[in-house]
Parts: sequence; structure tokens; C-alpha cells
Amino acid sequence: MGATLTVFYIIKHLIIMGGLCSKYCCDTKKTQTCYKKLKKVAAKARATKTKIEDICKCLLLSEENCKELCRLLLNELNRGLNKQTHPQSSVKCFPTYVRELPDGTENGKFLALDLGGTNFRVLLIELTGSDCEMKNRIYSIPQKIMLGSGEQLFDHIAECLAAFTVEHKITDITLPLGFTFSFPCSQQGLTKARLTTWTKGFKCAGVEGEDVVRLLRDSIARRGDVDIDVCAVVNDTTGTLMSCAWKNKNCYVGLIVGTGSNACYMEQLENVGLWDEDFNEPSQVIVNTEWGAFGDNGVLEHIRTKYDRNIDEASINPGRQYYEKMISGMYMGEIVRQVLIDLVAKGLLFNGEGSDILNEKGQFFTKYVSEIESDKEGDYTNCRQVLEELGIDNVTDAECNNVRYVCECVSRRAADLTSSGVACLLNKIGKKHVTVAVDGSVYRYHPFFHDLMTERIKNLLNPELEFNLILSQDGSGRGAALVAAVACRLRS
Repeated sequence: MGATLTVFYIIKHLIIMGGLCSKYCCDTKKTQTCYKKLKKVAAKARATKTKIEDICKCLLLSEENCKELCRLLLNELNRGLNKQTHPQSSVKCFPTYVRELPDGTENGKFLALDLGGTNFRVLLIELTGSDCEMKNRIYSIPQKIMLGSGEQLFDHIAECLAAFTVEHKITDITLPLGFTFSFPCSQQGLTKARLTTWTKGFKCAGVEGEDVVRLLRDSIARRGDVDIDVCAVVNDTTGTLMSCAWKNKNCYVGLIVGTGSNACYMEQLENVGLWDEDFNEPSQVIVNTEWGAFGDNGVLEHIRTKYDRNIDEASINPGRQYYEKMISGMYMGEIVRQVLIDLVAKGLLFNGEGSDILNEKGQFFTKYVSEIESDKEGDYTNCRQVLEELGIDNVTDAECNNVRYVCECVSRRAADLTSSGVACLLNKIGKKHVTVAVDGSVYRYHPFFHDLMTERIKNLLNPELEFNLILSQDGSGRGAALVAAVACRLRS
């Protein structure tokens, strides 16, 4: 009896603190009435949460789902590596022609050009033994250039390169340049790569199917005021791997989880059916998987949701990059927005009323996901601020909790999908211990992405194998310069 009374008075105190009684009330009947009201509110909140959880179930991947993804990806990787089945594979597995990792003896000054999004970087890097000094500048690419001609794009890049060499007083010397070009390419040599398809919002005419190094060299030559030796073109994943391998000799996987998603890994030449050069030592080559297109042939339909299909149909490349569109920062916020407006339409959020901003495509930024999930448990400061920016005020803690839950479902799925891919590569490589070099804004800024990946990979990895995930510092920039540096070392 005493315990029952204690619980009753605790509930009574919670009712008062929760605002259901306007003042402290000793009237048992009134307290009981408030208690009933509180029970109804709590029951309604639980029912709403249950409905939201049911709707979000399609975003959750079980361990068996992830194991199946590993099997499916391995099959696509093998098809991509095989010359006969390569055309039919959704994962193209292009050899990068990078066979040597840095050995620490690389020295000198090198330029790097890092193009992979709406901004690009030019870097001046000086290597002296184990030290690396970097200077860089970021340049923007206007929307009209992203959607214009290829000549306009590469002329703009050449103009910025020229300005950079003037700024750093290096116009009188010829420097080797490593070019990070972070779009799907069929590489045909260390300095020859043909763009297979634009991604990340680019649609420059006259570039698909063309050698991007030639286009860059042509733009530089048209200016006549820049003397640069483009001696390597790499994908950002390769740059990420090389940057980390400079200090970690067991680094054999490079991973990007940012605006887009892709991975590369070190493969034995005997397994690379597209290889068309010598088989001398080292009998290995970094393979650019281009796994963003995994599922474009329909093998992921069992896990794609109506939200994924909506996003794909509204994208500039419908029917392409299915895997990437479920993972990367370019789409993560939009997936959350799609779910939220669905919940609003069903009357499960914000009393069925959203806002004009929330209803506008692309207005729930991926950074919001990281900010909302950065709130401590029970604290919704960031969540409320995000919702205010979206024109939604006076939200309850329960509503904030539900918004956070949607973000968690979407980001966890992205982490699980990425982890399945990494585990597949680690199992394929089969080395006792492998370091995975990772870069990209989603991995870098999401508060739990690293931990989610570590947990899932452990469950998918062959038990005799070990791994660690390392953030690759300036991978796509420094890594490109290191590829150029290794190329120069091998030349000499």
C-alpha cells in the first residue's frame, strides 16, 4: 500500500510539473482527473510513436539484410573485374594504374587539383621525408558552369590554376600535378581517364566519354601562361587511400562517405580482367569500384523504399547511382524530409501541419541530421533550432523525439549500407589486418557514423580478420599529390 501511495504522489508531482495542473492541488479528485489526462496524452504519444516506427521499418536493415548485401556486392565486384561480364555489372571495378604505395622517400614540391563537387581545391604540397607542408585555396564552380559545356568547366579550372601559381610565385617552374577527379571514370592509364557519367549535380556537355586529362591540358594550353605537368589522375577514393598509406603501410581500402559515396581497394593483378599492362612486381593495382551504381541493375529493389524512388525520380540522373542515393550526403537530408512530410500528411507529426519550407525539395539539409543527432538524450536544443529554420515552431519534446528517430533511421541505414560494402571488401582482400582510410563530410561530421560502422563491420567480418577505420586527412588533395610524387619517384 505504501509503495502504491508513493507512486501516486510521484505521478501527482509530475502532473503538476508537466503543467496539467495550474497550481499545486491537494484535491485528490482533481489530481486523479489530471492523472487520467496525462495517461491519455502518454497513450496517444505511444500510439503515435508506434505508427511512426511501423512506417520507418522499411529503413531498418537486419544483420541478415547486411550479409545478403555483402553477397550481392561480391557478385557484382567479381562481374566487374571479369572482362566478359564487366559490361553487365553495376559495379565497374576500374583499375586505377596505381600499383605502388608511398614508401616515405618522396620529396619535392607538387601541385594537386581536387575536383569532386560544387567547389574544388588547388594545393601546393611540399614533401620532405615524413613531413608534409600544404597550402591550398578553394574555388567555387557556379551553377551555370556545372550545367554548361565541358570547355567552360575546364577553362574555369585552368583560370583558377593560373591565379594560384601567381599567388604562390611558382609561375617560373614546372611542377608535377596530381588530378583528383571524383566522378565515375574508365581509366586507361595513369594520365588517361574517360568520364563514364556525371554525378553530384554536374551535367557539363561534351565530357562524358572523353579523356578528362586531355580536356584539362587543352584548357591549360589555350591560356599559354601556365606550365604544369599533369602526371596522374585519380579518384578521390584512391587519393584517400594513398594519403593514409603514407603513414599506415597496411592501408588497402579507401572510402568516401560525403556528397557521394565510393570505395577503392588493392587487388591482385591476376583478378583484374581489364588489366592491359605488365604483370611485373608489384603484382597489384588499386581498383576503383564505383560502387555508387551498385543496384542500378535491380539487385537492391528489395531494400529500396518509396522515399528512395521519389528521390531518384526527381534527380538529374534517374535510374543511376541507387546505392549512393541511399548513403551519401547529397541525398540523406532529402530522404529525411520525404519521411517527415509523409508523417505530416498522415497526421502523425506537427498536428498534420508542416511548413512551406519543409515542403520544398532540398530544404532539409544533411547537416541537420548530424546537428539533431548531436543533441544529448532528452535535450532537443538543436532539433528545435532546425525546425525553427524550417518554419515550424512550438513543437513538443515528443515531436522532437520523433524527428530525431527519423534521422536516426536514415543515418543508421546509410552506415549499415556502407559497412556492408566495406566488410565485403575486407573479406575479399583477406589480409589479417587492414586499415580503411575514410573521408567525406557524412563520416567526418555525423556524431555516430564511425561507431555505427565499426559495430556493423565487426558482425559481418570473417572472424580471423581485423580492421580499423581512420579519418584520412586531406585525402583527396594530399593523396593526389602523393600519387604524382610516387610517379615521379618511379620515373627517376
